Amino acid sequence: MATEFEDGFPAEKLFNQGYSYTYDDVIFLPHYIDFPTDAVNLSTKLSRNVPLSIPWVSSPMDTVTEAYMASAMAALGGIGIIHSNVTASEQADMIRSVKSRRVPILSSPIFKAPDSRITDEFDSHDVPFVLVTQSGTQKTKLLGYVAKSDWLGLKDKEIKLGEVMRTDANVCVPWDYDLRQIDEKLKEEGRDFVVVEKEGREVVDAVTKEEVDRVKGYPKLGKGTVGSDGRWMVGAAIGTRDSDKERLEQLVKAGVDVIVLDSSQGNSVYQVEMIKYVKQTYPELDVIGGNVVTMSQAQNLIKAGVDGLRVGMGSGSICTTQEVCAVGRGQATAVYKVSSIAAQSGIPVIADGGISFSGHIVKALVLGASTVMMGSFLAGSTEAPGAYEYDEKKKCRVKKYRGMGSLEAMTKGSDQRYLGDTAKLKIAQGVVGAVADKGSVLKLVPYTMQAVKQGFQDLGASSLQSAHDLLRSKTLRLEVRTAAAQAEGGVHGLTSHEKKAF
Repeated sequence: MATEFEDGFPAEKLFNQGYSYTYDDVIFLPHYIDFPTDAVNLSTKLSRNVPLSIPWVSSPMDTVTEAYMASAMAALGGIGIIHSNVTASEQADMIRSVKSRRVPILSSPIFKAPDSRITDEFDSHDVPFVLVTQSGTQKTKLLGYVAKSDWLGLKDKEIKLGEVMRTDANVCVPWDYDLRQIDEKLKEEGRDFVVVEKEGREVVDAVTKEEVDRVKGYPKLGKGTVGSDGRWMVGAAIGTRDSDKERLEQLVKAGVDVIVLDSSQGNSVYQVEMIKYVKQTYPELDVIGGNVVTMSQAQNLIKAGVDGLRVGMGSGSICTTQEVCAVGRGQATAVYKVSSIAAQSGIPVIADGGISFSGHIVKALVLGASTVMMGSFLAGSTEAPGAYEYDEKKKCRVKKYRGMGSLEAMTKGSDQRYLGDTAKLKIAQGVVGAVADKGSVLKLVPYTMQAVKQGFQDLGASSLQSAHDLLRSKTLRLEVRTAAAQAEGGVHGLTSHEKKAF
């Protein structure tokens, strides 16, 4: 449609006035709709060679992404990045856990050897059975299982498990069974659970009927993010120290699909050298650099050979880098600026941080990002690490959520992310807090993505590429919102309101 008059500002003009804008500071003006919401296609790329069905990435934080979250993200069509605040072998085990399953369910069953005895395993109401394997660990062949109901009926509680276990070969299903196949197996044989086994040699997990029914109640899952090997794709974070080269080797052996160099300030000689090392040693492995917020930072990492860029510095809800170190940038400005230079080299950009609402996701993607990375948005969900606690003041369940720059996280090893692992005095660049229970991401993400699609429809963009083209052609216009406009754009004038939309 021809523009007969000026209304709003093109992004190029708005973001070159010397102001550092956050997502809340700017608003897009609506464009022309000529397609339904369901026609919006949000498929994208995380990096040069990692395609995604949805532009969603879970952050490599120890209260956000471990195997459970990464499995759920892959099932949804996004991807999870496993944090590095654990030993290299533990991180590699999480990668293997994701790669060896096709249902977003992790039950953490109890394993015992055949010559062992039950002690207090059945004291918990959440343990319906104990799996008996050759070594008493997950990584060996299943021999049988002991149901809690069977155990309670025994007079001799000191008997060895190998003498009372059930040996039922039909309880096992292959690792590549999807949710539908597992559901059919449970129904056909009237079972309460099945054991997912890999090549008849190693237990992957145990899946209960209760968990299958729970997942079936969420929006239908598609194929998910699957690599050329037919397995779910998963990423991992590493640092830039020499020890991280050994960590990287273990991750590659475990099957990691993409590496994220995890640093609060990525424009350093350490990261440039690590990028070159990764690309020389593992040329087929995509490496994502960052974090960056300026065009010059981005250009240095692009020259070094990155396959993707992570954008954000001090914009996370638990990050205090901008306050403590006086460096950073408003996230809307950072995403636009970095995306502008990255697009010239075909490098996808991850908008990391500052996301609180679906509207923020729309803004991040339209301003040039290919994906958004979530921390607090996903923390507190069923799939996030940690146990729920009850907050008496807020009258709701909560989970711990902490910044990787908090002193608590630094004691676990994340201080090298802030180049502080050799410093005698640790300076916190993050805090520890708690977030409310959000339920499962298997429900949260589809509902949020539907809202994002509606935002794209209002802008007349049927895809990410379409949105980027409309922005760069100056067809899409923006304005800066005053404090009063921001207040008006949110819920106001009510004594109370329902906060959850799903």
